[in-house]
Amino acid sequence: MTQDLSRLLNPRSIAVVGGGAWCEQVILQSKNMGFSGEIWPVHPKRDTVAGCVAFPSLEALPKAPDAVFVGVNRHLTIEMVRSLSAMGAGGAVCFASGFSEAVAEDDTSSDLQAQLVAAAGDMPILGPNCYGFVNALDGALLWPDQHGCPRVERGVAILTQSSNIAINLTMQQRGLPIAYTVTCGNMAQTGQADIAAALLEDPRVTAIGLHVEGFGDLRSWEVLAAKAHAKNIPLIALKVGASEQARHATVSHTASLAGSDAGAQAFLDRLGIPRVSSLPSLVETLKLLHVQGPLPSAQIASISCSGGEASLIADMAIQHAVTFPTLEADQLQKLRDTLGPMVALNNPLDYHTYIWRDVSAMTAAWSAMTGPQIAMTLTIVDYPATDASDWISATQTALNTRAQTGAPFGVVSTLPELLPVDIAQTLTEGGVVPFCGLSEALSAIEAASKIRMPSPLPVCLPGQREPSETLSEAQAKHALQAFGVPVPRNCTVRKDADIHHAISELRAPFAVKGVGLAHKSEHDAVRLGVEASDLPAVAAAIGTDEILVEEMATGALLELLVGVTRDPAHGYVLTVGAGGVLTEILRDTVSLLLPAPREEIASALSQLNCAAIIEGYRGKPPVAWDALLDAIESVQAYVLENSETVSEVEINPLICTADRVVAVDALIRKG
Repeated sequence: MTQDLSRLLNPRSIAVVGGGAWCEQVILQSKNMGFSGEIWPVHPKRDTVAGCVAFPSLEALPKAPDAVFVGVNRHLTIEMVRSLSAMGAGGAVCFASGFSEAVAEDDTSSDLQAQLVAAAGDMPILGPNCYGFVNALDGALLWPDQHGCPRVERGVAILTQSSNIAINLTMQQRGLPIAYTVTCGNMAQTGQADIAAALLEDPRVTAIGLHVEGFGDLRSWEVLAAKAHAKNIPLIALKVGASEQARHATVSHTASLAGSDAGAQAFLDRLGIPRVSSLPSLVETLKLLHVQGPLPSAQIASISCSGGEASLIADMAIQHAVTFPTLEADQLQKLRDTLGPMVALNNPLDYHTYIWRDVSAMTAAWSAMTGPQIAMTLTIVDYPATDASDWISATQTALNTRAQTGAPFGVVSTLPELLPVDIAQTLTEGGVVPFCGLSEALSAIEAASKIRMPSPLPVCLPGQREPSETLSEAQAKHALQAFGVPVPRNCTVRKDADIHHAISELRAPFAVKGVGLAHKSEHDAVRLGVEASDLPAVAAAIGTDEILVEEMATGALLELLVGVTRDPAHGYVLTVGAGGVLTEILRDTVSLLLPAPREEIASALSQLNCAAIIEGYRGKPPVAWDALLDAIESVQAYVLENSETVSEVEINPLICTADRVVAVDALIRKG
C-alpha cells in the first residue's frame, strides 16, 4: 500500500524521541533552518532538550505530531512507532540500526524489521538506519547531523539510501538549489519510488535525482516514471551495484554478458530515466534540468577564447556522445560581422580575445553560436581564484545572450573549482546553466538529451523457481520451434544405433555435435561439413553416448546471439548481439527487458557494431530482416509463456542469410 507522505515531509509540528547528541542535533538544525512550527522533545527524565521544553512521553504531547525523529535503540524504536501509529502521527524517521542490514551479525535483525513494519501499520516510516530528510523549502527537517542546504524557494530533490552520500551532496558548492534531501535507509516500508512519487506533488520541485542501490518493487518504479512524465518533472539516476545473477548463472554466453548490470540499465531505459556514473555528474545534470529542463538532442555549440579549450571540449565530446553541428550561413555571417577576418569560424569556436571586455560585441558573437539546431550553447570561462573582476564582462555577456536569444545557454569551467558559487547562483537566476567542469557538463548534456517517455508496457516479473533442468540441444530446439523459431532438420543418434538409417531423411553436409556438454566447442565436440560416409568415424571421435546430427545451414552472412536470462532484480533480460565462439570477446550486445515491442528490438539491432552487416556491407546483401525479427519475437514468446519456470534461453549462433535465419545451437534452463 502506498503511504501518504505529505505530513511527514511537510510538517507543521515535529517531535524528537530521545535525548542523545543526535536528537539534540535534530532540534538545533530545525532552529537553524528557521522552522516555524512546533518542536516537541520527548524524554522521560529531562525537563529540556536543546533548549526546548521536553515531554515525558508521547501521550503527554499536545497532539499527534506530523513528523517524528525516533532516536532510541532498535527494540524501543518498535514500541515508539507502534504508539505513534496508534495516536495518528504523520510519520517517523527510524534512526536506529541493527535491522535487516545487520542480518550477517544478528539473525534476529530481519525479524525485528518485520516487527517494525507491522508496528507502523498505515503510518509512513523512513528507514530504519537512516538520517531522515531536509525540506529546504519550508525549513522543516528531521536530520541528526550537519547539512549544507540553505533555504530555497524552488529546487531539485535528491533521494538516496545512503545517509553519508546525502550529507556530501548537501555540501556541494556548485550552485545547485536543493529543495529536498531524503534518505530511506533499509526501505523496510517506504521505498525510493514511493518517496519520489510523493515529492512530485510539490510544484516547487523541478527535478529529482536518485542514488539507487536496488530497485525493489518494479511496479512502483513504473508508476513513478509515468507520473513524472505526466507532470513533466525529469528524473535522473545514479545506479550502483550489480545483480548476483552473473556469479551464479554462467552456463551460457548470455549470462556472462548480461548478468551483472544490463538488467538495471535496461530497466532505466524502459522507464525513460537517464543514468549518470558519478556524483559530480548527478549534480551537474540536476542543475541543467533545474535551469533548462530536458534537451531535445545532444547537439551543442562551444565558444571560448582559447584554441586549447576548443580542442579539449571537441575531444572530450567524443566520449559523451555529444556532437557539434556545422555552423549555418546566417551564423557565419553574424560572427564575421562581429569578429572580423582574423578568426577562423568553426564549432567549437575560438573567438580569441579581440572583443574581451566589449560586452556588446561579446553578446553578438555568443548569440550567433545559438540556433534551432543547437540544444545547448556553452561558453568556456574559468574565473581566477585571485582576482576575477575582469571576468564580470563574461558573466554579463552570458546573461545578455540568454535574455536576448531565449536559447539554452551555459557557462562551463574547465576545472570545477574555477566557477565560484556566487557567480553560479547569479547565472542560475538569469536562466544560464553554470557548469562546474567540462567532463561533468558534457555528461549532463548527454543525460538531459536522453529523457524519454516511459514504456507503457509493464515488465514481465521474474519467476521464482530455481533452475533444476538443462534441456538437451535437441529438446531446446524442439521447444523453440514450437513457438516459431526456425531450426535445422535434425535427429539424435545413440552411438550403438544405425547412423545411416537414422539420417535417411536428412541431406548432407551435416553438423555433428556431442550431446550432454555445456560448451561443446571447448571439448572439440562440434564437427561441421561432415559427409554421410564419415559419420561413424566422426561419432566415434566425439565420444559422447549420443550425437546430434543436423543439416548444415549455408549462405551465412552473419552469426548473432539471441538470449534471455532471468534477472531476479529486474525481470527477463533479452540480449541480442554478435554471436559465435567469439561472443564474449567481441561483447557487441544490446539488452532489453521483456516484453519488448518489435520496434524496440529493431532499434536495439541498429545499435550494434555489426549493424552494418545486417543492413548489407561492402556489396553483400542484407540479412532477412523480417525473418530475424520474427525469430527474436518467437524466443520472447516462449519465455513469456513459460515465465514461471524458465531461467535461461540462448540461441548462439542464429545463422542469418539473405533469405532466412536458422538457430543452429540452442540452450534452455528451467525449473
